Amino acid sequence: MNKNNIKGQIVIISGPSGVGKSTICKEIVRQLRDVYLSVSVTTRPKSETEIDGQDYWFISEKDFQARLDNVMLLEHAEVFGHLYGTPKEKVDEALQNSKTVILEIDVQGALQIKSSYPNATMIFILPPSAKVLKERMDNRGREEGEVAEQRLNGASTEIAAAWQYYEYMVVNEDLQQAVNECVQIITGARNDKESSCPK
Repeated sequence: MNKNNIKGQIVIISGPSGVGKSTICKEIVRQLRDVYLSVSVTTRPKSETEIDGQDYWFISEKDFQARLDNVMLLEHAEVFGHLYGTPKEKVDEALQNSKTVILEIDVQGALQIKSSYPNATMIFILPPSAKVLKERMDNRGREEGEVAEQRLNGASTEIAAAWQYYEYMVVNEDLQQAVNECVQIITGARNDKESSCPK
């Protein structure tokens, strides 16, 4: 696919664990038309609250490697000892159908996508404070002590990188306000793309 001539748009949404990215992404899909929310593949174990194919596609390391070997992933990254990647075929299909593709991925993956798709819109979700982020992570109870500590430490590194590379920073203090901001950014980027396309 000619990446300079794609019909749809790519929107990258990143942020530290526990910041509320998934909830924001689901709300964006609910509010906007012609949106495709990409579901990443991962080698990490599924938690009790997660649904395969909805939160992630949970696959083995062998399967992940096979997808890499066959160029079936748009980007991939290792995060806290587990592999994550974006399936290529579904994203290409959505772009060809003029859809807005939402990629909920980490900073490593985002930079890979941005180098391939320079027109991608990059949004980073920030917590109101480190204290609030820790409370949210504790409340969702997905990580054990040591892993939670790792993720919390990783958050400051991600946030520092985000200030350098991302066009938009949205603070998720009030969920509805954060969703509204993201919707405005995406709609604005979509309108800019349409107005700059030759008729």
